[in-house]
Amino acid sequence: MGWKAFVEGGVASIVAGCTTHPLDLIKVRMQLQGEGGGGGGMMGPHKTVPPPLRMGPLGMGAQILRTQGINALFAGVSATLLRQATYSTTRMGLYDIMKSKWERRDGGEGLGLHKKVVVGLVAGGIGAAVGNPADMAMVRMQADGRLEASRRRNYSSVGDAVVRTAREEGMGALWRGGSLTVVRAMLVTSSQLATYDEVKEGMVRHGMMHDGLMLHVVASVAAGIAASVTSNPVDVIKTRLMNMNVAAASAGPNGPNPEIRAAYTGPVDCAVKTIRLEGPLALYKGLLPTMFRQAPFTIILFVTLERMRKLLRDT
Repeated sequence: MGWKAFVEGGVASIVAGCTTHPLDLIKVRMQLQGEGGGGGGMMGPHKTVPPPLRMGPLGMGAQILRTQGINALFAGVSATLLRQATYSTTRMGLYDIMKSKWERRDGGEGLGLHKKVVVGLVAGGIGAAVGNPADMAMVRMQADGRLEASRRRNYSSVGDAVVRTAREEGMGALWRGGSLTVVRAMLVTSSQLATYDEVKEGMVRHGMMHDGLMLHVVASVAAGIAASVTSNPVDVIKTRLMNMNVAAASAGPNGPNPEIRAAYTGPVDCAVKTIRLEGPLALYKGLLPTMFRQAPFTIILFVTLERMRKLLRDT
């Protein structure tokens, strides 16, 4: 039954998302490092403020723990739960349903990789459109702790984040970065789910491994690496667009406030400014923590998914 695909994917995604939330928060903080060119500025006629030290995932995690405490690693977890319940539930359920229908239309034969990619692109795009408000709230709640106390939004929950954003910045702000969210979701879903299915089916077909827990783990790791590499540049731009504070940037008495970074005009402007000020590799900021997150995330996701399939489809 079709509803089982959504339940299976939703439960697996929520478990995986909430479990790996601290790694996702570290990834977001790293993607925002050096935004605007490093933060250096003039102190006097011949003195400058040195740019802040760039930290890796361990350093970033240690700094968060030292300055904000362990609870800070779970900032925005309510938004993660809502995001997984909307975006991931939709994409996982649609992917399974569309793949099954296409297989039946082809006479029961397994789909080729290119067809799995197409199904993943469609499912991911639809899921992203549904889940963008929760995604935006999650990015803002995760990023809040890096701001000065006077500039923090201090959302109390994902509901507060969504309501205040809509009230203060308009309903359209809930879909800011939406085009990038859709592109990223299409890339992640097609690479992640198609890679998992292809690796799992290929290894069983060639007698390399039997269908079981170890195969699910191996296929999950491959899927996580593929999803990380293909989606990271879009993820960096999406994170920066979602985190920008348009109201604060234009709050100065004479127009834009120079103390707050200017809002990007769109994805292309964000990409161009990021590359010009920080170099092309800035688009791969957070890749290491993205992989560190994607590996456990995909393992938990697909192992839980396989268990849910066995539980629901055997009853």
